[in-house]
Amino acid sequence: LYSFVVIIVNEILRLNEDPNVQGLALDLQESLYSSKVLNAVKPEKDVDGLSSINLGRLIHGDAYNYLVPPAACAVMELLEDLGGKTVLLVGASGAVGAALQCMLQREGAVTVSCQWKAPQLQTKLHDADVVVVCSTKRDDVLLSWIKPGTTVISCSLHLLSGKRFFELSNMVKTTERWIQSQQYRKWDLRCLKLQPLSPVPSDIEISRAQSPKAVDVLAKEIGLLTDEIEIYGQTKAKVRLSLLERLKDQPDGKYVLVAGITPTPLGEGKSTVTIGLVQALTAHLSINSFACLRQPSQGPTFGVKGGAAGGGYAQVIPMEEFNLHLTGDIHAITAANNLLAAAIDARILHENTQSDKALYNRLVPAVNGVRGFSAIQLARLRRLGIYKTDPDTLTEEEVRKFARLDIDPSTITWQRVVDTNDRFLRKITVGQANTEKGFIRQAQFDIAVASEIMAILALTTSLQDMKERLGKMVVANDKKGEPVTAEDLGVTGALAVLMKDAIKPTLMQTLEGTPVFVHAGPFANIAHGNSSVLADKIALKLVGEKGFVVTEAGFGADIGMEKFFNIKCRASGLVPSVVVLVATVRALKMHGGGPNVTAGAPLKKEYTEENLQLVAGGCCNLQKQIQIAQLFGVPVVVAVNIFKTDSAAEVDLVCKIAKQSGAFDAVPCNHWSAGGGGAVKLAQAVEEAARQKTSFKYLYSLELPIVEKIRIIAQKVYGAQDIELSPAAQSQVDRYTQQGFGNLPICMAKTHLSLSHQPERKGVPTGFILPISDVRASIGAGFIYPLVGTMSTMPGLPTRPCFYDIDLDPITEEVKGLF
Repeated sequence: LYSFVVIIVNEILRLNEDPNVQGLALDLQESLYSSKVLNAVKPEKDVDGLSSINLGRLIHGDAYNYLVPPAACAVMELLEDLGGKTVLLVGASGAVGAALQCMLQREGAVTVSCQWKAPQLQTKLHDADVVVVCSTKRDDVLLSWIKPGTTVISCSLHLLSGKRFFELSNMVKTTERWIQSQQYRKWDLRCLKLQPLSPVPSDIEISRAQSPKAVDVLAKEIGLLTDEIEIYGQTKAKVRLSLLERLKDQPDGKYVLVAGITPTPLGEGKSTVTIGLVQALTAHLSINSFACLRQPSQGPTFGVKGGAAGGGYAQVIPMEEFNLHLTGDIHAITAANNLLAAAIDARILHENTQSDKALYNRLVPAVNGVRGFSAIQLARLRRLGIYKTDPDTLTEEEVRKFARLDIDPSTITWQRVVDTNDRFLRKITVGQANTEKGFIRQAQFDIAVASEIMAILALTTSLQDMKERLGKMVVANDKKGEPVTAEDLGVTGALAVLMKDAIKPTLMQTLEGTPVFVHAGPFANIAHGNSSVLADKIALKLVGEKGFVVTEAGFGADIGMEKFFNIKCRASGLVPSVVVLVATVRALKMHGGGPNVTAGAPLKKEYTEENLQLVAGGCCNLQKQIQIAQLFGVPVVVAVNIFKTDSAAEVDLVCKIAKQSGAFDAVPCNHWSAGGGGAVKLAQAVEEAARQKTSFKYLYSLELPIVEKIRIIAQKVYGAQDIELSPAAQSQVDRYTQQGFGNLPICMAKTHLSLSHQPERKGVPTGFILPISDVRASIGAGFIYPLVGTMSTMPGLPTRPCFYDIDLDPITEEVKGLF
């Protein structure tokens, strides 16, 4: 019997996870209806209504969520006018008996339960108005014990012919509920209360003082189904892409981008504004909203800038989980990136040391005496114009074409990555061991978030799209100048396997319990600097037509926002409703001629005392960034992120100049010290701006030559007089154009500390020539990226990195010192 139960339970568990099965009805021997079997069925698929959860819902009267067991249904259908009558349940046990008792009592009957061996059975049978026999009658129980006129019903499972009718009825109800569950659900969000303190504690103290909701509770509140989330611990969950198909007919909400003016090295609080804005919209104005943020790299977290969870009373929590590892997406990118890097060098080594025949025999070995191409090898044959499926039929020339990629080592553009600021990996030599047989070349490491795979993760629209993009990644040229891709190396499927979980956005929450998606984390100065298209698309469906999705672009509007419009919006097809431009008095003073701002050094008195002249002088940068947003035809709301050293006169001056410069509105924000309540005016301004008619347009046509697209960005966005390409950059432009990549958008790799290529030039530099030192291609991600001046793709650590302050309490396991 035990082995039968195990088999049945395993089959039930399998069917529970089958998305094509909406209900399970059991038809077993009576002895097999154990609680273990009955409770193995998912409550939402329990057609028989016999699980403990269903029974509990029935008893508590949760009308929508329970099903009446078919046997109990059949009994109730046969009985009428039960008010005041005594109903005896004989041999009743388990879910059916409990369900019958509950249903009979609701109809006003007095229910009595008795087993066949009970000494008072004869008396109870005589006193009953109705007898319901729930199991096989004992031979020594006489029918004469029952008084004349008593209604007798047998609901033994093998005798009740009407049971199947009611089981079918339950199946219909289950299916109806499933169909209803697939529709958009109105949010039932319970926001968390904040009690801001003054002075404001550290970020990690604030985060730890709040008790977040369990992530499965949050998911249910915003309309996610249980099979649409994969839970990581108590406060994080991956969200499956199947939701997009379920809600494909649901209208999108409003789309808001948070960008900023040219920042100081300390950052001006775009993430904090993003979080403060959604807390204000949802927790204070009762408007559905979602924040979509990038996952922070561990480089800045342990380097200078610190984490990226927001700050003060506008944070994603738990902030230490947000800033450290999260759900492992960056580690997956690192593994995939470095697998491809290893494949490149290994392929060159093997081609250099083997004949065509030996190489071919190892690439297409016989397995159990049978030789065959893998699927990715067959695809490569088709690209080469070879339409054969039998490995033994290729000619010598076809064998050579198939087996040899002939990679030119001097053209390799694919680098290894690590998610640490490590300046000594900017130039390395690989292949120095004797086992590599003299194949030595110079290479480098990039920081993990600069990997093209990260850019692909942020721009992809589906698992199939990601797989195709991974295959298109160009890693080098062959000796004839033709591009060599990840698909040519045969590694596409393996990369997709490593990335299959990373493609799902991670659900977290703000300090006030509003939802956040954290997904992808490309830098804006060396990549496109935006969170994922998929997170935005899922969030836009979940918030509903009147809701808001607020996403953030990295660094200043000249970098992150320009790439958001020209690259991300092209990939997603989404059109933003509003741009929120974050400004600080501190950064404006710097642009107005204030002294240098250095990370880790105390601010000079110009930044801590009122100085209207510096503020007014620096507003030229704010005006320029407003003009850049207006190039795309989207209304701008300026959010002045207030610091405690700002004076009211300084803040009023910024708001006045912003409005005079074409901003739809300009609003001071205190969310850092007050939470969402300090950003209510900003939320109201955004809501009003979103009602305005937009005339969104891209900055340039993709059909233009690569150089012309670069020139348009340099002149219209940065304010350059012209551009100047190095011979190497021009050569790469010519090569990419010849290879058919000329119609891709441009992703400029430029310093974020100035509108120009020179970090020390603040305000709005003019008359400069923008130097393009090199041009590279991310074909899988779908853009060309020129390097402006001397841009490094691997940051370094400062003299005193953040890690000096980060520690772990070995008793409580609490993280200390993160900010």
